[in-house]
Amino acid sequence: MSHDRRSHKNQKKRLRRKRLVTFILLPILFLTLSATAYGAFLYHKAQTVMSESYTPVERETSRKKVDPKEENTSILFIGVDDSNVRNFDSGSRSDALMLATFNEKRKSVKLLSIPRDSYVYIPELGYEDKITHAHANGGVVSTIETVEGLLDIPIDYYVKMNFNAFIDVIDALDGIEVEVPYAISEMDSKDRRNAINLQPGYQDLNGEEALALARTRKQDNDIERGKRQQEIIKAMMDKTVSAKGLTKYADVIEAVGDNMTTDLSFSEMKSFIDYAVEGTGVNVETLSLAGNDAYIDSVYYYQLDEEDLDNVKETLNKHLELSEATNTADNNEYQDDQE
Repeated sequence: MSHDRRSHKNQKKRLRRKRLVTFILLPILFLTLSATAYGAFLYHKAQTVMSESYTPVERETSRKKVDPKEENTSILFIGVDDSNVRNFDSGSRSDALMLATFNEKRKSVKLLSIPRDSYVYIPELGYEDKITHAHANGGVVSTIETVEGLLDIPIDYYVKMNFNAFIDVIDALDGIEVEVPYAISEMDSKDRRNAINLQPGYQDLNGEEALALARTRKQDNDIERGKRQQEIIKAMMDKTVSAKGLTKYADVIEAVGDNMTTDLSFSEMKSFIDYAVEGTGVNVETLSLAGNDAYIDSVYYYQLDEEDLDNVKETLNKHLELSEATNTADNNEYQDDQE
């Protein structure tokens, strides 16, 4: 392979990683980029919206609250199969789970996608089931506890968004341009069957149409659906930072805030902007969980590979430097005992 081809390939890989960082930090970016957009009005609006979205949860945690400005941090992003017709019930299933770990000194990010059908132990239920059912049985707290047990690391913060975020943000931007790979017929956000019909091709989509494209997996699988969702997010970001999109910032901030809950404060959110604006300079590694299709009592599950899961646990532990922190704490306690 020539030097030019390798350079082009590496550049494309860096761009994909930048898109993934943008994707995972989307709620944070929408609520904080206003500080650099057009002034104090939007900044104040973002603060107001953030205070309304701030929803801490009571749960047991294995370590004290961390400061993302100075410490390594983990955030669990929960995409929930919610809509008005489902009354935004805490019993809704999680449709997408992604864990992000941030190493403050290295300014590096690791992103782990957790398949929704993964067969895992759910503490709230007391038995193994699809991880998507953790949110249906105990909401955010149950989901956090399940992921912590699965990966053996603490979850410091969460960000939860529902499907209406797609609709409201895209409509606030007056639609987006995106590629539809094949003809689709999907339900809308009110669960009306075959309400959205799209033909293949590059085209303008409104919020409902984009949501239908993001949800469909009838003709392929979750992996391809994930790629489509990334392209939709990219189109949203491209429209947002365009000259036309900037005039819509107030509506976009409102749309995100209306569809998000998080235990990140506004000041804590701003601590993560460095990771986003670093662009291609950020060291980003995407992780996945290997596994196999399995049927248990005639029900489909994604059976995780135990050896691969152990490797992912070790990777995340090292990235958060948890072992190092534990050793330091043990040494301090030993020194205290000797004095």
